[in-house]
Amino acid sequence: MILEQISSSEDVKKLDHAQLPLLCGELRQFLVNSVSRTGGHLASNLGAVELTVAIHRVFDTSRDRLVFDVGHQCYVHKAITGRRELFSTLRQFGGLGGFPRPDESIHDAFIAGHASNSVSVALGMARARTLLGEDYAVTALIGDGALTGGLAYEGLNDAGDSGEPLVVILNDNGMSIDPNVGGISAHLSRLRLRPGYFAFKRGYRALLKGLPGGMSLYRFNHRIKTAIKKSIYPCSLFEDMGFTYLGPVDGHNVEQLCSTLSWAKEMGCPVLVHVRTVKGKGYIPAERKPELCHGVAPFDPNVGISESHGEDFSARFGKDMMTLASENGRICAIAAAMGEGTGLSTFAHTYPDRFFDVGIAEGHAVTMAAGMAKQGMVPVFAVYSTFLQRSFDMLIHDVALQKLHVVLAVDRAGLVGADGPTHHGCQDVAYLGQIPGMTVLCPGSFVQLDDMLRFAVEMEGPVAVRYPRGREERALSHWNGESAAILREGKDITLVSYGVMINELLNAAEQLNESGISAEVIQYYRISPLDIQPVKESVAKTGKLLVLEDCVENGSVGQRLASALAQDGAAPGVILLKNLKDHFVGQGTVAQLRRAEGIDAEAVAEAVREVVCHG
Repeated sequence: MILEQISSSEDVKKLDHAQLPLLCGELRQFLVNSVSRTGGHLASNLGAVELTVAIHRVFDTSRDRLVFDVGHQCYVHKAITGRRELFSTLRQFGGLGGFPRPDESIHDAFIAGHASNSVSVALGMARARTLLGEDYAVTALIGDGALTGGLAYEGLNDAGDSGEPLVVILNDNGMSIDPNVGGISAHLSRLRLRPGYFAFKRGYRALLKGLPGGMSLYRFNHRIKTAIKKSIYPCSLFEDMGFTYLGPVDGHNVEQLCSTLSWAKEMGCPVLVHVRTVKGKGYIPAERKPELCHGVAPFDPNVGISESHGEDFSARFGKDMMTLASENGRICAIAAAMGEGTGLSTFAHTYPDRFFDVGIAEGHAVTMAAGMAKQGMVPVFAVYSTFLQRSFDMLIHDVALQKLHVVLAVDRAGLVGADGPTHHGCQDVAYLGQIPGMTVLCPGSFVQLDDMLRFAVEMEGPVAVRYPRGREERALSHWNGESAAILREGKDITLVSYGVMINELLNAAEQLNESGISAEVIQYYRISPLDIQPVKESVAKTGKLLVLEDCVENGSVGQRLASALAQDGAAPGVILLKNLKDHFVGQGTVAQLRRAEGIDAEAVAEAVREVVCHG
């Protein structure tokens, strides 16, 4: 196999042209076999096989900087750069990361997990290269989906005007970007992509550069050519920004990709290469349903990916939205390129006039929701916790300042598992809790989600309902509107948590009971504004408090609760805060991560025994 001989960009460069399509075929088979065993991002990687091979044919990623956008399409890159043997550990605890990780390889230039930042990062690297007098190429690989984010245009606007030599590769696998019009346009595109055209243009430029006044003549001719081109067909948006535009290129033609990228590398200016690819290329189930094959669990490659995964919190949210929308015509749903992931597919089909997918533009989504709320609608923005971070300014300035009734359905709150540190929802407790007027509700079961979402659309002011990825762990009772409730009475210590983490406390309380320790368990339903009275009354009896959370410590409920009790003169003799402290958590199953971070039932029981029996 050719793939077995590949462990670096240099190995790809050594292959002859006839071997490249064979390598691409082997890589596709490798992807399907590997991801079918571990799960991961499939369709996006299948679509980027030839493009990634061409990048490694032209660039040396051990020196040249390749900046991925989003990063879920980096599997081929990892396989080519010496990590093929590690794919059995992909996205597993302590294993190969599913996104670019500089700590994993020198070939990974920058962490990528969120969208639209690659051009800005690449421009920063290019400017650092120039200031330090160094010599290496800088390339940003961005998809058409990431171009729905405003940060991408901020980067493009500055990069095009900078004059810095860098290459932006636009991987267009669905959305039409500035479509070419007419036969003349298509003809000009074909001419621009011929190797002979590149050779002529290189020679022409080199010749004029060597003559007195030659570059002035070159620039004059270039302006005339540009004026003629604009009169024939609409100019590319990217050219207006200052980029030299090359494309569109067949993203599955390795030879054409290599020649185009080579020319782009040599031009010495901002260049945008427009590449058209097919998401899921080479694996029929992924080609037919690329969205279903975006992020997958382990599957049988001979059968394909199953659409049925059982009901989880996202699906339950989608059902609740259908019920609420049928009762109230002012309720609408907003998604940021995650309609299916947040459970809103049926809503979008049933109420198309009240469903708005704004693309990867979370800040815009929040501000648009503020405008809708100001004019009398009830917008519900369904968004993953890790992506809501991008909207922090808008939450304060556009929503909370005017006390607008915007509902945030915060999906994937807490630890999410295999996607790792870029996707854990461990920050929202802290930043939502500091926004004046923000109500934050945390269901621990499906029926509590039902109750809280109904309350959220009927109340006034901004409100967030945060819930985890996956299924409910225990069927807890309905929520009746109270801030907190005692789920289990005890006398030796007070255990406090919220959301599904309450299950770890209930399990810990059962273990402690076997050791003769009586633990009182309190579930917070509303963590902001924080009502300390239920805990104050409990710790007055037990004298000890443990607060369990799967979020960072600074700004956590435990920290706020301890401070409030102290200010009230009601602080217990012992306070234990069990949370994720001040670091980013890695990848693995949720159970593995809870255990590793010391926030599962066993760790809680062990900590309680220490203070009750030996403290």
